[in-house]
Amino acid sequence: MEKEDLKIVNRGLEDEMELSGYRLCRWKLVLVGLGGLCTGGFLFLLLYWMPEWCVKATCTRSAVRDADVALLQSTDEFKRWFRAKVRIMLAPGKDPYDNLASQTVSHRANDHAHNPSDSAPGKITRNPEDQHKRYFTLHSTKYFWNESIQNFEVLKGLEDLSMTCSSVHSKHSAGLNKNQQEYRRFFFGLNEIDVKVPSLFKLLIKEVLNPFYIFQLFSVILWCTDAYYYYAMAIVIMSVISIATSLYTIKKQYVMLHDMVAAHSTVRVTVCRGENETEEALSTDLVPGDVIVIPSNGIIMPCDAVLICGTCIVNESMLTGESVPVTKTDLPNPQQDIKGGDGDAIYSTEEHKRHTLFCGTNIIQTRYYTGEMVKAVVVRTGFSTAKGQLIRSILYPKPTDFKLYRDAYLFLLCLVAVASIVFVYSLEPVKEIIVKSLDIITITVPPALPAAMTAGIVYAQRRLRKVGIFSISPQRINICGQLNLVCFDKTGTLTEDGLDMWGIQRVEDGRFHHSEEKADDKSLVTTKFVSCMAACHSLTKIEGQLSGDPLDLKMFEATGWILVEATEEETAHHDRIELTYVKPPNQLLPPSVTSPEQDMELSELYELSASYMIGIVRQFSFSSALQRMSVVVRQIGERRMDAYLKGAPEVVASLCKKETVPDDFAEVLEDYTKQGFRVIALAHRRLESKLTFHKVQSINRDQIEKNMDFLGLIIMQNKLKTETPGVLEDLRRANIRTVMVTGDNMLTAISVARDCGMIQPQDRVIIADALPPKDGQAAKIDWHYADQPSKQLNKPTKLEVSEQYHFAMSGKSFAVIIEHFQDLLQKLVLHGTVFARMAPDQKTQLVETLESVDYFVGMCGDGANDCGALKRAHAGISLSELEASVASPFTSTTPNITCVPNLIREGRAALITSFCVFKFMALYSIIQCLSVALLYSIGSNLGDFQFLFIDIAIILVIVFTMSLNSAWKELVAQRPPSGLVSGPLLFSVLTQIIICLGFQIMAFLLIQKLDWYSKPDFYNCFVPHHMDDFTNSTKERIKNDVNTTVFFVSSFQYLIVAIAACTKCSLHCLHSPQLVCVPLSWRVSMVLILLGNTGMSVFIEGGIDQFGTKCLTWLCCRQKKVPKARYMHLAQELSVDPDWPPKPKSTTEAKPAPHPDDYSYQIEAIS
Repeated sequence: MEKEDLKIVNRGLEDEMELSGYRLCRWKLVLVGLGGLCTGGFLFLLLYWMPEWCVKATCTRSAVRDADVALLQSTDEFKRWFRAKVRIMLAPGKDPYDNLASQTVSHRANDHAHNPSDSAPGKITRNPEDQHKRYFTLHSTKYFWNESIQNFEVLKGLEDLSMTCSSVHSKHSAGLNKNQQEYRRFFFGLNEIDVKVPSLFKLLIKEVLNPFYIFQLFSVILWCTDAYYYYAMAIVIMSVISIATSLYTIKKQYVMLHDMVAAHSTVRVTVCRGENETEEALSTDLVPGDVIVIPSNGIIMPCDAVLICGTCIVNESMLTGESVPVTKTDLPNPQQDIKGGDGDAIYSTEEHKRHTLFCGTNIIQTRYYTGEMVKAVVVRTGFSTAKGQLIRSILYPKPTDFKLYRDAYLFLLCLVAVASIVFVYSLEPVKEIIVKSLDIITITVPPALPAAMTAGIVYAQRRLRKVGIFSISPQRINICGQLNLVCFDKTGTLTEDGLDMWGIQRVEDGRFHHSEEKADDKSLVTTKFVSCMAACHSLTKIEGQLSGDPLDLKMFEATGWILVEATEEETAHHDRIELTYVKPPNQLLPPSVTSPEQDMELSELYELSASYMIGIVRQFSFSSALQRMSVVVRQIGERRMDAYLKGAPEVVASLCKKETVPDDFAEVLEDYTKQGFRVIALAHRRLESKLTFHKVQSINRDQIEKNMDFLGLIIMQNKLKTETPGVLEDLRRANIRTVMVTGDNMLTAISVARDCGMIQPQDRVIIADALPPKDGQAAKIDWHYADQPSKQLNKPTKLEVSEQYHFAMSGKSFAVIIEHFQDLLQKLVLHGTVFARMAPDQKTQLVETLESVDYFVGMCGDGANDCGALKRAHAGISLSELEASVASPFTSTTPNITCVPNLIREGRAALITSFCVFKFMALYSIIQCLSVALLYSIGSNLGDFQFLFIDIAIILVIVFTMSLNSAWKELVAQRPPSGLVSGPLLFSVLTQIIICLGFQIMAFLLIQKLDWYSKPDFYNCFVPHHMDDFTNSTKERIKNDVNTTVFFVSSFQYLIVAIAACTKCSLHCLHSPQLVCVPLSWRVSMVLILLGNTGMSVFIEGGIDQFGTKCLTWLCCRQKKVPKARYMHLAQELSVDPDWPPKPKSTTEAKPAPHPDDYSYQIEAIS
């Protein structure tokens, strides 16, 4: 394959793929057609299952730009293949953002845009300037050919233009005319998330063409040629029931998804056309660049759009699982900044999500200025939206990569190979060799295998549902059984959701006051500190009730103030400044203000209270990246405005004048955080008088959030949930690592980690403080030990051998380490326990890093800022009130972490059940294979009803009895193996096969040496002269002493291996009509043989369970085998490294390698 013809699409994204082009070849098509006819259609099936073979067998390689067929391969670990037909459409331009001043689009173009592949003459007006646009569709996404980059690309929306925030206001705020809208619809299509529900016929064909059912069909034909009509009929009935059940489930899922999407997919919206013109339109007609008006009574967003005017209160629970409404503000316009547009950033839905309304979210209400509408520019439509991407991830999920499933296929192939070899030796006629060899292949792949493998998962899912855990990805339940590390969010997960107000500590003249318990004291009502608490928040009133962030709510309630949202008339009365205002209640007003008269009119009290009324002019929402929020306010009667800021103490202090920050700020903060308190800092700034209302609306927050006066600290108490310590102790005893990933202060997080038992009292905590390169100096990490015990003060440079150590770091340090200390990253996460001040994307990076060292990672969070990590982890558990959340594979309705051990226990039960079922099915197929092989050697075989009895009365009952085994009541330290190819498991299967073979041969040979036994000549019956002779000869071949003996022995061997090697179960044998009566003495002999078989099987299996693992460990240790898991290999290396862990008060510097092209770093430690 020539590299120049290989393109990469979606480079750097999760769905990155390699693309190569092909053109159809007629002579290859003819050859494939002839081959399909000659093979009875099997070649067609093979090409249907293997897309890459199909393309290469019917096409020739070509340049990508000239291709008729696109062949794509994912670049992830799964290496999946896809094919897509390249189509051509006519468009008046080559780019959706072209200027159409000279272009003409017919009114019929709208129809053409719905499905460009259905273009026909007359649909559009064909002009000489029309462009031929090549594109293909894959997974509901269109890829258009781009001449400038010589590759296919996805048109996502306005973000393709890399527009700045100011250009959104200047170039896109007027909207599109009809001509431009229709033209863009050529490329973007209708704004709809079209989940097509396939017809039952299509689903049936797709299901029937599944390789397993094709194999079943082949087996049924083979059994019919061998006169096994009843057995074949039973398997056909089982397959029909299985297909019908599968079709019902798939159809139901499609219908549910379609209904969920279609319920709000089409609404009527108001679209802006030019300066002041608006028109009603269907939301399906929207394209990127349209400007829509958000109605005051709310709407469910039909697209992704960025707010350019006004404020919205939004419920984003559909996307995040977090039911707390959030406030979305209009996008800043740096060009109107008083300093001329400093900090004009490129617009991004991720970076500017506080200003972006996402598709599918519910706009509860809007706020606006008098005479102005709340407007938003459409950024993305259809499947490119946030909701569309979620639906795509459900429609086209990634395959579950689990060693069990890979090993299962290899194991089956080995069984088929072994079985095929067994039968070639015994039969003389070539036809019999072929038929019997094929027959044995059907025996080694049992018809009930798929149902048996999924039964344990289905029962585990039901048990999880009973304890309030819901799953949208049942295949991950097995993976949960392998979890050996769980990351926890702190607030709302390990600790209570609500924060309790512990107290405040104000600052005046650069010094701390004594801590005060209450903020609603009369003496504090006029202070800037209380004014900041009352005004700096994102609360709103929904149907008369205060709603918003729980921390904001608790802080505001502590002041005792009142929040009032102005009506449109009141807004006009106050010169369009105060949209929301806060005021103290009358009982908190100072005595000098309140009148001594008891019969004062309410209106007079209102006027007195209004003198302390603070109107919120502009709000800069809380940003996880910035770790702060601020507001611009104006007190009634004042001309100048004020700015209030709150956020992480370290961040707030860095934005304040140095003289206003107390000298002992760091010590006081450390004292509170060590006790586990949540600390928030407040600051204030008096703004310049030249700042008008209109200037404030467009100013950049960086111009406001500087030169502040430090006001003090709010101390919030975040109590542990009562269940947290017990659950973490259970996980610790089960050798499951626990890690805290939080957005809170590091010392607070360390304190909580100690309180809940995540860090034991005797363990040491090493804080890694990484600093980026600055002023020509290399990046470095400063190491220091947190709360050092007194026993170590005399020898701080050495850890005791028995002591455990934990690393703690902030999000900023984590980012520096990822960029400059890749060599240290994996070593740090091996013992990293506390990760504080972590942004949402950093949580995802941490999960990826842990997985890169072969941890099976679980993530438990509240669903708000943890969506990426929840999706990336092997098992993401969202603590949400919603029954199911698309943000996480698992959702718990129980708002505490008791769901984690429950999920792991059920995962282990399902995994062990899968192992036992597969082990049993493998032994069953081999035992049956041995039985049939022995009978073939004398020309006999098992009968139709005997096969039925074994499969239905024995095997299915045992399998479903196994699946009913519930999870063990507590977690133990030993985890189940992750794959079938493990030493003890293979040794167990091999020994059981040898034992069963030995006792079958013993019974087979013993009966032939008895006096009353006479050997029949079955081979003379192979070619009967008449049908009656054929029927009689078949009966004789089946109903004989050897057949009866082998059948009874093998039937009990299924039970023996189920009890000894897999699980405990019992069932009663039924009478089979295809047996002969044997003497009592031989029945006693068979019982003795079976008792000997049982005793040996149980003894050997017990020995393997007791000593097998120890023997294998001893052998591995003798050979000094390197552990398979990378984290274990790293732990071995670090255990003999004298310089690890780093010494306290030392520094590690990153120095670039000598070669400039080499981006690795050399680590140099400086004490």
